[in-house]
Amino acid sequence: MVFKRLLGSLGVGGPTVDTVLDAGAVRPGGPLTGQVHLKGGSADFDIEHITLELVAHVEAEHEDGESEGVVAFERFTVGGGFRLAEGTEQSVPFSVVLPWETPITELYGQDLGIVLGVRTELAVAGAKDKGDLDRLAVAPLPVQEAVLEAFGALGFGFRSADLEYGRIGGTGQQLPFYQEIELTPAPAYAHQVNEVEVSFLAHPGGMEVVLEADKRGGFLSAGHDALNRFTVVHDGVEHQDWNGVVDGWVRQLVEHRASYGAQTAYGYGDPYGGHGHGEYHGHGKDEHHDGHRSGPGMGTVVAAGAAGLAVGVVGGMVAAEVVDEVGDFFEGDEDEEG
Repeated sequence: MVFKRLLGSLGVGGPTVDTVLDAGAVRPGGPLTGQVHLKGGSADFDIEHITLELVAHVEAEHEDGESEGVVAFERFTVGGGFRLAEGTEQSVPFSVVLPWETPITELYGQDLGIVLGVRTELAVAGAKDKGDLDRLAVAPLPVQEAVLEAFGALGFGFRSADLEYGRIGGTGQQLPFYQEIELTPAPAYAHQVNEVEVSFLAHPGGMEVVLEADKRGGFLSAGHDALNRFTVVHDGVEHQDWNGVVDGWVRQLVEHRASYGAQTAYGYGDPYGGHGHGEYHGHGKDEHHDGHRSGPGMGTVVAAGAAGLAVGVVGGMVAAEVVDEVGDFFEGDEDEEG
């Protein structure tokens, strides 16, 4: 989206701003490039700074229920300190680096319904004005794509994706929210779990992969969550047997689920402890909000087939209610800002 907006705080005659992102999806930890085009108003104006703000539409769970809002998670000053003469035009190119934990918004070219935006803030003569949003498209890193492809090859299907406010305990998470990609279980595991949720926490050296199994309630115990965390590196993705790796992860997750569920049913505590590689956590992800469970909010966006993740996402359809929410978000409703 390209926006043109009169600097509202200065009224009629103020400068206008038009931010254009370079075409194509970006990747977590990679460069975001584009141009901020300014057009002078009916007088000279001192441009104090031009700032880009990355924002996300995030869900939050709390004691009173669930809510949604806009969270700013990074800011970049890309220009400023010059005078924009009356009626003149000036372009400010920019190149900034995205946070490594930036959520992915598409897979195999299919929109996942994750809503990220780039908002431009222009400060002129002591007044600040935030323009409308450019939508930001983020493709997966090679290792993220390899993991998701392996899930698809093993028979898992794509159900939904969303952003949850809060932190995953025992991880190196940096952003105030995390992404959940919810998968329907492969036939081999359908009798043991309702779904598997995948969260990626990337960093320059590699990535933490957090898997959560939504357990079915049994005769002796109610359904609950089990959590496993694994680490991978960015190098050598093409030489790894990802089907075998991911299948091993799922087997470990299901085994821990069964072990934890059995001991909990008889009154025992968590049979595993610590926060090491490939470890088990017998609780939900969010350490700040009790009873965390993902709901079917704005992240329920792609109808996935049972033929596998790749086919499910590519052949999926974006739900109508999500299209409406995306449109509302990019109309610039700043009252929701968190």
